[in-house]
Amino acid sequence: MVSRVLVPMDDSEHAEDALKYAFENYPDAEITVLHVVGVPSMMMGDATALALEDDIEKAAAERAEPVFERANRLANDRDRNIETVVGIGHPAKNILNRAEKYDTIVLGAHGADWSRVSHRFLVGNVAETVSKRATVPVVLVR
Repeated sequence: MVSRVLVPMDDSEHAEDALKYAFENYPDAEITVLHVVGVPSMMMGDATALALEDDIEKAAAERAEPVFERANRLANDRDRNIETVVGIGHPAKNILNRAEKYDTIVLGAHGADWSRVSHRFLVGNVAETVSKRATVPVVLVR
């Protein structure tokens, strides 16, 4: 039985679809939504901007808030509660480092607009990395 589900979310429709899938298919499970900020890129924009903040954790929480607001709206529409967690750095590493605390991971097959070639080149495909390396089952939602 699946009792704890990790749903990594960015600002994509696929991430929202993953959360909806988790609600529908794991009605009794505790759902944790993870949003990772400070993603490395070729120009180091997000990561550098976050590193320059006086209070990195506060800045990360502020950047995650729009994603968590959407996640909470989806949860409220379904009369569900979620836990939210902010990660800092590389999304796949954050997900994989938390994986053993959960019974399964549900994530969108594609993240936010990855047409930015530089981002995809440096970071790689998060869904692919997680599905290959996770120690728990991974559900990819399209």
